[in-house]
Amino acid sequence: MRTLSPFLAVCLALSCVSLAPSQDTTAKPAGAATTPSQAELEAEFTKMLTEATLTGRWSGVKEGELTEERNESYNITSVAKVEGDKWTVNARVKYKGADFPIAIPAKVNWAGDTAVMSVVDLTMPGGNTYWARVLFYKNTYAGSWGVAGGGVGGLLNGLVTQK
Repeated sequence: MRTLSPFLAVCLALSCVSLAPSQDTTAKPAGAATTPSQAELEAEFTKMLTEATLTGRWSGVKEGELTEERNESYNITSVAKVEGDKWTVNARVKYKGADFPIAIPAKVNWAGDTAVMSVVDLTMPGGNTYWARVLFYKNTYAGSWGVAGGGVGGLLNGLVTQK
């Protein structure tokens, strides 16, 4: 229960701030950052994942416990917006000694300036169907994944670098 206390303290502090008298915020101070447009966010996301390598670690979740971390690396050739929140991730996959291209359908939604990629029911060679939710922010990634139907899944995180 110790991990809940800091969370509650932050929630309480934020609720007190929201009760403070409002101030006129229409004028922005000199040098204030502007919010990027959706087109700018998507262009930056596309640039980050063009000829990119995702290098990090993953850990399985087994019976409610994290397993030992393992290294991971993914090669992404490009991402392309199809329409709306639908995107295609063009990647290279190494499997049983073979290296082959794969086009992965994904949805990309935005939490402010952070891209959240959702892969839903992706069937891979070998017959397993996967899901994943991965967020991307400033050349980092973090998320969770699993096999449809449950039982197998885990957490992942790492850095995005360009080739």
